[in-house]
Amino acid sequence: MQTLIRMLATGFFISYLPPLVFKFKKNTGAGFLGTLVAVPFVFILPADYMLYLIFLLAFWAFAVYICKKVQFKGYTGHDNPKIVIDEMAGYFTAVLFLPRQWPYLLAAFVLFRTFDTLKPWAVKMFDRMENAFGVVFDDVAAGLMANILIQLFIIFVVKS
Repeated sequence: MQTLIRMLATGFFISYLPPLVFKFKKNTGAGFLGTLVAVPFVFILPADYMLYLIFLLAFWAFAVYICKKVQFKGYTGHDNPKIVIDEMAGYFTAVLFLPRQWPYLLAAFVLFRTFDTLKPWAVKMFDRMENAFGVVFDDVAAGLMANILIQLFIIFVVKS
């Protein structure tokens, strides 16, 4: 059972790749790859806004549950960089109610990664929580910030 939970938490084990591929000073690159794993799922998730919202709420709860249950030997911190299901939850949040077109999906990706990396005030507030809820919801907050910016762009630039 722990292997299945670890598979889900690590984005089908993609977070094990970064040390083999690239290494940064503080950033391992696992969050980038975890977000990348979420992109193709957007095309198979419900297109109906209400169904997507229901899916998203359930996925947030599922991600918190997985983060609570996952165990890694020798790791003592609360936000293991191998856990990327939170990045998936954040990206799914970033594309909420957006058209499923590449410019919007790419903008959501870039903005979400930027907010997740820089950790502005709302993101940092959740990041400081040393529990599974904080692990997931710092990424959800980053996704919401990205989504709001894109929605404002659509309203004031695209539709005007």
